[in-house]
Amino acid sequence: MNEEICYLTMTELAKSIRDKTLSPVEVVTAHLDRIDSINPKLNAIVELTEGVLDRAHEAEAALMNGNLWGPLHGVPFTAKDSVDAKGVRTTRGSRLFADHIPTADATAITRLKDAGGIFLGHTNVPEFVFWFETDNRVYGRTNNPWNQNHTSGGSSGGEGAAIASGLSPIGIGSDLACSIRQPATHCGIVGLKPTHGRVPLTGHWPNTLLRFMHIGPMARTVKDIAVALSIMSGPDGIDPYAVPVPVPELENLGGALSELRVGWCSEGPFAPVAKDVQSVVESAANSLEQLGCKIEPVTLSGWNNPPAQDISIKLFTAELVPYLEPFISGREEELSPVIQKRLQVPEPTAREYQQAWNERERLCHDLAFYFSKYDLLLCPTSVTHAPKHGTSELNVDGEVVLPRNSVRATVPFDLTGSPAISIPYGWSNDGLPIGVQLVGRHFDEATLLKAANALENVSQKEGTRRPQI
Repeated sequence: MNEEICYLTMTELAKSIRDKTLSPVEVVTAHLDRIDSINPKLNAIVELTEGVLDRAHEAEAALMNGNLWGPLHGVPFTAKDSVDAKGVRTTRGSRLFADHIPTADATAITRLKDAGGIFLGHTNVPEFVFWFETDNRVYGRTNNPWNQNHTSGGSSGGEGAAIASGLSPIGIGSDLACSIRQPATHCGIVGLKPTHGRVPLTGHWPNTLLRFMHIGPMARTVKDIAVALSIMSGPDGIDPYAVPVPVPELENLGGALSELRVGWCSEGPFAPVAKDVQSVVESAANSLEQLGCKIEPVTLSGWNNPPAQDISIKLFTAELVPYLEPFISGREEELSPVIQKRLQVPEPTAREYQQAWNERERLCHDLAFYFSKYDLLLCPTSVTHAPKHGTSELNVDGEVVLPRNSVRATVPFDLTGSPAISIPYGWSNDGLPIGVQLVGRHFDEATLLKAANALENVSQKEGTRRPQI
């Protein structure tokens, strides 16, 4: 029974609690029991909130007295270990912050709590959330629930593994290059990077590169993503990048897609892309066409001159290293090997930094021109399915590339701030999930989620799978 409760969606749990067919205590207890049973194999959840069961009892008592806290009354949720939670150790994956206990919640956590959610705890991240393998010197490595020899991705890898394995129904991730969408595709869940400025960054660390950082929801269904986004959205008066645009109307994700113009690209500027990933993208394109969308293949020529990840390396290195210096000075030996290596990357010259900004602006113009012709872009989320732990090079159907090539299809849309979602849509030959990515116009998450929901409905006709842990 506990497993069945833990695999109910966030919206199903919320409805069952409101209808009193399940109590908040039953729901939270089921998740805590599953964490006790499954988490030691995955190392996804790294800190539990003290008194979480007491909070569930409070939620149950309130409900019995007719006091509904909000749409998520009694529903548990998690957040990655870079999102501040009041009174809960928040290490940012680093020994430098091993004793850090925030005195206030991040805005995203506050809003889910205000909606009635119960914060379960933090999920694992790489140090400083700047890598695509979730491993650190505080908690160790997170395993992929579909195959524990493979990565869950990063930097929201603990979140992806927790949600996929029924340890949490909904979570808060963040994304600078791939960090919501890559764990989503590797773990077989849904992950949305909203438009930059849609969800406040207040309470997320590091407090740098904020022009490219995004906070967004991760879940097992598009509907849950839509509900969470509507709750998390809107300026908070603190984050200067949070834009005062209306919260999207996301209650109805159904309806015809016949007016949507969708360009699709299975490889293009993201090459090399594994054949099984390309096949899944093509299958999704065919499904959208059958659903009535106007589908057209696109080449996106010019997007890889230079590749977006090369642009991001220059921008991120120039800004990240000076920002981190006050925190790491004298404690460099405590850093993870990955961060030590990243700090050794030569900083770009002023001219190289300015050139990177020019290239980023060109990419923004190219994408704006693209969306003058199309409503959505369909493309891969990652160039391969989840690789094995500690992979020092990616073998893409015989072509060997650097591991950072895994972000080729995601980092462009962090640089542009575009909304992008990864949804599970297929499987590799060895049983690992493969997701596809949909990208939309700024602040048009409604169209993005509508198309994603339609694709999800198609994929679920073949039945859902659960990782056998």
